[in-house]
Amino acid sequence: MLESERHQIILEALKEKNSVKIQELVDLTNASESTIRRDLTQLEQGKFLKRVHGGAARLQGKLQEPSMTEKSSKNLQAKRQIAQYAGSLVEAGDCIYLDAGSTVFEMIPFLPTNIVVVTNGLMHANELLEKNIKTFLVGGFAKPTTKAMIGRGALESLEHYRFDKCFMGVNGIHPQFGYTTPDQEEAMIKQQAISLTREAYVLADETKFSEIAFAKIADLHLATIITNEIDLDIEEQFINKTKIRVVTS
Repeated sequence: MLESERHQIILEALKEKNSVKIQELVDLTNASESTIRRDLTQLEQGKFLKRVHGGAARLQGKLQEPSMTEKSSKNLQAKRQIAQYAGSLVEAGDCIYLDAGSTVFEMIPFLPTNIVVVTNGLMHANELLEKNIKTFLVGGFAKPTTKAMIGRGALESLEHYRFDKCFMGVNGIHPQFGYTTPDQEEAMIKQQAISLTREAYVLADETKFSEIAFAKIADLHLATIITNEIDLDIEEQFINKTKIRVVTS
């Protein structure tokens, strides 16, 4: 079978469902596993798909943004693994920033109480107060879908703070294009928080790798990535660009 024919079969398989395993593609094309891996690498470089652990997945649209409710129900076990590890990095007396991301929200049960938190996450505020954590909510416009405070008011509020650590959610992590998110205003808030912190962490499950959303947040080296799983082929693309901490159960 010609390479172009295999590529067409792979892309057709991804149209039918969001992800496919390497073994499925081997069966569909009668090609070797090494050939399929090479095909997936070429298609990823052409921005037709993204590599994931054990296979490939369809790329999301640049402006595609699930609501906070939708995000909260996806990959929940992986998010809690990541969140528990991230929470363990917070020490008594820290002043931290919590972004409005769904994985960041899962950190709250694992935080010590004798800290100060600044957040733009509306959903975070009640959980933080229930834990008796001193909490500051930034001002601005309340975005209905992600329950995030954004806009000029949020940016101006953030200017009054400095953080020991900040914890971010993102929609895309790419070796060339860095951290991205669909909304330019949310990107500006995340960017500002990163610039005001001593240590920045991006919390992201394996589905976020190789994705590119519309608005750039920051270059890779400006934050440490905390994830639950990463394919070795993908991890190689990030060597010398940033630190990645893989959390295992």
